[in-house]
Amino acid sequence: MFDDPVGAGVAAFPLLSSGLAAPIRSGLVVAIPVKDEEERLPACLRALAHQLDRSGQPIPPTLVRVVLFANNCTDQSASLGRSLGELWSLDIRVVEASLPPEAAHAGAARRAAMDLAETWLEEGGEKDGVILTTDADSQVAPSWIAENLAAFEAGAEAVLGRIDLDGEGKFLPEALHRRGALEDSYERMLTEVFWLLDPLEHNPWPHHATISGASLGVSRTAYCRVGRLPRVALGEDKALITLLSRQDARIRYSPTVRVITSGRTNGRAPGGVADTLAIRSKEPESFCDDALEPFHTAFARALWRGRLRRLQAAGRLAIDQDWSARLGLSAWHVNEIVKESPFGAAWTIVEDRSPLFARRLLRPADLPEQIALARHSLSLLRAKASGAGQDVQTKLGIAIFPPDHPERSHSFDEESDGLVAT
Repeated sequence: MFDDPVGAGVAAFPLLSSGLAAPIRSGLVVAIPVKDEEERLPACLRALAHQLDRSGQPIPPTLVRVVLFANNCTDQSASLGRSLGELWSLDIRVVEASLPPEAAHAGAARRAAMDLAETWLEEGGEKDGVILTTDADSQVAPSWIAENLAAFEAGAEAVLGRIDLDGEGKFLPEALHRRGALEDSYERMLTEVFWLLDPLEHNPWPHHATISGASLGVSRTAYCRVGRLPRVALGEDKALITLLSRQDARIRYSPTVRVITSGRTNGRAPGGVADTLAIRSKEPESFCDDALEPFHTAFARALWRGRLRRLQAAGRLAIDQDWSARLGLSAWHVNEIVKESPFGAAWTIVEDRSPLFARRLLRPADLPEQIALARHSLSLLRAKASGAGQDVQTKLGIAIFPPDHPERSHSFDEESDGLVAT
């Protein structure tokens, strides 16, 4: 049953030992990859053993199913997980394995943990169950399970939570905290812009834009539909969300699902949060996350994503093709785009092919100017949303785009579902 936790198609590795508990029908399994985390694992499991429902009542820990995938451990993480699970009455499975060098990375480990969770659900006939995943150096909030389940019950197929740093974060350089505050502020503004220009019913405002394996949930159905978590060395969480987005999965970025993760700079997964914190501590002006792009590009991305989504929903994407020239797309590209049924798949092609959406990275020094532009533009967008301001359209076109930008002479008109010259 657990002879190949990494999954079919990848070289098998030896299982060292496993502790298997009888399955129960709670509809949810938490998957946690573990590598040498005996120091932080107790806090992780303690948080899962002390969960509350939405009314504040304790959830019996016997109803909390947990898979620990202990990969390449040189410490006592696995045995500690078993003893703590027994101590706190968690329904826990601990699987130890030695990943081969080519697969000894975060993507393969999380994939193995999530596949084991999916198998557990299948054993109990819970085809509509939910897989949650977090990290062994993280502590989920007391309502983490309940808030995740509430989002799934509301129709989500995947749920992402907010991430905060633990007490170790206070030892990071002050410059890093200032930078983090700027990045968070700008990210919130960009998130609101996307909401105003391309609102999605399944992800109502307010929400965030964080994608992290420290708090990620997916329905078993959606997980299997997209071919499961990609086995990539870095960014496996974002890779899964990309697959789900291409299939128009209902993804909820819930503001009430929260996790505290380690603020350490000597992490276990290369390229993870710890490495990012370490690099930024040593190089204060290192590039920001690629999601934090110049505002005029982000605005154009949100504007066009919303418009093309509406055109496709109305069956007009193949008919009203004035958008193709505006986006610098050839007839061949258009044919490729209109053939796609899920909008997410069509939009992926647009983003990949249009020069309008070429990514340009920002440095921390760029953020104040971009934040000022975003703040001013958001005030105009909010005015438009509330019906105030007669010349908001003209102001948006002039305020957001630089003089040589192809969208400079245009702005968004939701009533006509298009771009109108100002």
